[in-house]
Amino acid sequence: MKRRILLLIGVLSLFLLLAGCSQLKQPITPESTGIWNQYIVYPLSWFIIKVADIFGGSFGLSIIAVTILIRLILLPLMVKQTRSSKAMQTLQPQLAELKKKYSSKDQKTQQQLQQETMALFQKNGVNPMAGCFPLLIQMPILIGFYHAITRTAAIAQDSFLWFDLGEKDPYYILPIIAGITTFIQQKMMMAGTANQNPQMGMMLWMMPIMIVVFAFSYPAALSLYWVVGNIFMIVQTYFIKGPELKTSATGNAGGAKK
Repeated sequence: MKRRILLLIGVLSLFLLLAGCSQLKQPITPESTGIWNQYIVYPLSWFIIKVADIFGGSFGLSIIAVTILIRLILLPLMVKQTRSSKAMQTLQPQLAELKKKYSSKDQKTQQQLQQETMALFQKNGVNPMAGCFPLLIQMPILIGFYHAITRTAAIAQDSFLWFDLGEKDPYYILPIIAGITTFIQQKMMMAGTANQNPQMGMMLWMMPIMIVVFAFSYPAALSLYWVVGNIFMIVQTYFIKGPELKTSATGNAGGAKK
């Protein structure tokens, strides 16, 4: 779990590094060179513009449509992540037994704990890092969105609802919604596991806080992308883990009554 937290911090740090690079001052065009520009930024910019034409020139609606399309493309990976999360929940009692068995903090015992833990994962076909893969894939897309928006004048200068796509949300409504929907999505994904694993409980709060902090500083279009993506994930997770979520909610309610 510590590796997941470090990976999360590393990926978000990479986002900040790439988002602040000098290329942001260069407009994106078909003539832009470099793998990043040619295969990530320009295709996104071009696609957002083309979809906007379908919606009467609304880049806000275009970003919503493109976000949903991207989520549909990533759907198989997200379903795999959800199933991995369910498998991890099933293994929690056995993981707890292993920790109890190898409770000593000396190096040899901890190595044995790691070996038996990995053997348990392999036996049940669980990848403990699977939950990080969607984030690793999403971050280049998120950074690409950021570049496409800021380096395409037509997108950056357009407005949608109460905000300008290329500027911060003046009322900070979208960043707060982004944080709330991230929390809900994380809560649904971790249903039944956060109480068993304090580190997962920490992740439940850590990710939404990071998203809100970053969203306060970046163009509202990014928050729009994140909110729409989160809503998509919430609906998806509900249909995949529906019975499990109801059981978890009933269990929590029963515990509260006690």
